[in-house]
Amino acid sequence: MNGWVATTDYDWYRFLAGRPEFDEVNFWQPSGRQAFHAIRPGEPFFFKLKAPHNAIAGFGLLAKHDILPDWLAWEAFEQKNGAPDYDAFRRGFERYVPADRRAVPGEHPLGCLMVAEPVFFPQAAWIAQPKDWSRNIVQGKRYDLSEGEGRRIWEDCLDRAKTFKPQFVREGDAPRFGAPQVVRPRLGQGTFRVCVTEAYDRSCAITTEHSLPVLEAAHIRPYKDGGEHDVRNGLLLRTDIHRLFDRGFVTVRPDFRFEVSRELGDRWRNGRIYYELQGREIRRPHDAAEHPDRALLSWHNEHVFLG
Repeated sequence: MNGWVATTDYDWYRFLAGRPEFDEVNFWQPSGRQAFHAIRPGEPFFFKLKAPHNAIAGFGLLAKHDILPDWLAWEAFEQKNGAPDYDAFRRGFERYVPADRRAVPGEHPLGCLMVAEPVFFPQAAWIAQPKDWSRNIVQGKRYDLSEGEGRRIWEDCLDRAKTFKPQFVREGDAPRFGAPQVVRPRLGQGTFRVCVTEAYDRSCAITTEHSLPVLEAAHIRPYKDGGEHDVRNGLLLRTDIHRLFDRGFVTVRPDFRFEVSRELGDRWRNGRIYYELQGREIRRPHDAAEHPDRALLSWHNEHVFLG
């Protein structure tokens, strides 16, 4: 198993270290035009502070990489971007972008490395950076975690996680503390939104609308009712259809067909544009492993849909 040691801004670290309740963070890169393939989802992502600190101040598990306009990165992760508000977030990445390369406000492409289950260490527990680290490294470096410096930092991070974030260790995760191996990270709300958005190719599952600002990731079974932040528990829906779905006026049957409740017309004597979609087969992700879970669709039909 490999890990990525990423050069990390101290202000970003300091803001997030004070919020241990966050279950995910967005490690953004100001130039977001290249895909990230250095490590796989589920492999460790280490936060190495730049000079003069030169130390590893935390880590997490890579969940996903994507290139997003800055407005969507903020909407999905808000303060988990390492800033108190959107204006501060913009100032943070614009420091690294020449004025003549900045996009229209709100549309600057950012490389977003979404890190699940982050753990941040206080300064007294920082870990010495790899001995072979070069000052010429700009973004980061991949390490084999089974040997040498990679193994040292991985084992030191796991040891500190037991103290500073014991919930990082959950039942069934014993392999984390043995031979290094990839684990499936638990997604947070922000990463869930991005994963669902990309799985559906940024297009509404019902209408195929692809105007990104009006598309939302809907949970089939709400998180508060035991649903998970999992692509199989999600649908990408236009905002109005999302609201109707959450309130039970529409649903998706286990055969992947859209259904509209009679209650919609009975209550407001309206809804023609939705009834015209009745029976339409939804557009599903290309990857069958990301298709909506039929059992979850049945749950929504039985417990939410007004019939």
